[in-house]
Amino acid sequence: MLAHGMVHTYELSIPIFVSIWLTEFETLSLGIVEVGVTEATLGLVVTAGYGLFGVGALPGGVLVDRIGSARLITLCLFGMAGSFVLLGLSPNLLVVALALLLWGAAASVYHPAGLTLLSKGVAERGTGFAYHGIAGNVGTGLGPLLTAILLLFVDWTVVAVLLALPALAAGVYATHARFDETAAVDDGTDADADSRDGSGDDRANTGVASLAEFTVETRRLFVGAFALVFVVVMASGLYYRGVLTFLPNLLESLPGFEPIPLTAALPTPVTDALGVQPGSERAINPERYFYSGLLIVGVFGQYLGGKLTDRIPVEAGLAGGFGLLAVLALIFLPAANAGLGPLLVVGAVLGCALFLVQPFYQATVAEYSPAGTRGLSYGFTYLGVFGVGALGGAIAGTILTYATPGALFLTLAAFGATGSGVGVYLLRRRSG
Repeated sequence: MLAHGMVHTYELSIPIFVSIWLTEFETLSLGIVEVGVTEATLGLVVTAGYGLFGVGALPGGVLVDRIGSARLITLCLFGMAGSFVLLGLSPNLLVVALALLLWGAAASVYHPAGLTLLSKGVAERGTGFAYHGIAGNVGTGLGPLLTAILLLFVDWTVVAVLLALPALAAGVYATHARFDETAAVDDGTDADADSRDGSGDDRANTGVASLAEFTVETRRLFVGAFALVFVVVMASGLYYRGVLTFLPNLLESLPGFEPIPLTAALPTPVTDALGVQPGSERAINPERYFYSGLLIVGVFGQYLGGKLTDRIPVEAGLAGGFGLLAVLALIFLPAANAGLGPLLVVGAVLGCALFLVQPFYQATVAEYSPAGTRGLSYGFTYLGVFGVGALGGAIAGTILTYATPGALFLTLAAFGATGSGVGVYLLRRRSG
């Protein structure tokens, strides 16, 4: 739970920095060529780090089946801390990109390690996913909120270094934590995994030991219904990254989101104590707090999704949850144009829905894969969610540079409809 909170603290603080980098940097120097900084440029830079976050999940999944979760989670925490120290020391956008790549590599091993631990070590899987998800949402919401508050008083480079400290502390704790990683393997929790996967072979403790075995186990996964589950997780990642990467930047142009000077928001004795002089450019940016609030509301969606996972077919949850995401994408801009009140309502529902679907697809992966290669299956899952899904940031940046926000939200609706359609198919297949 600590590690999950840290992963998402860093992941979702990055979009707040993106809105600063758009004005902080004018060019990206690549040695012999310089590229102007636009939403499209930053979308590619952020996609590189987020993409490695997903791509690294696959070798991370292989490793967790061989060496266990504890070592990988500890390395993840220390690696993320180091990457944000480097981010704080970045003199230009190229070093920012390198820091994001380092963060992506370190963070990539967390989800296969953490979710394998839950799926094989916790009998009440849905509830375990829910509490685990809540910890992630605490980091998801409070991380950006803390970032926004710190930015009122210090430069973004200082904020990045300060954010590294909690991961260092969690890493020290992780070196001393002890737990049974396979407590639920023999209690019947995984008994029906193979019947859904179609393999008929539940090798609980084998893992993947060679490239040839990796190829065989990958084929076992993708010749069955797991291939459809992979489509769902890709749709989830593309929607998630597409809507969040530039959300603060989108919001700042809307009525009601004008910056509020700090000298106007706080009493004079307070601003004097903080060293804020009249005419200072320091201001409260409402879009950062809306963004953070949307993510904090996701705690309720995560918890509700986890509880529903234990009560309804996971396929039904996928169909309904992704259908809701498609509808929300279609009404987001009309709600924003209708005023702040409707936008707050739609934003709160969007925050819930974004995280409602996560326990469903996490549990679906467990139902459609054998326990013996559960780490590999979650590796592929987060390759889809955060690797392929990272392209959502590049897609959003490109659309916002060359088209309109309306085109972006239509694209997001298509991602949601795809996930819902696959959920309906899997539900009918299960019922048949």
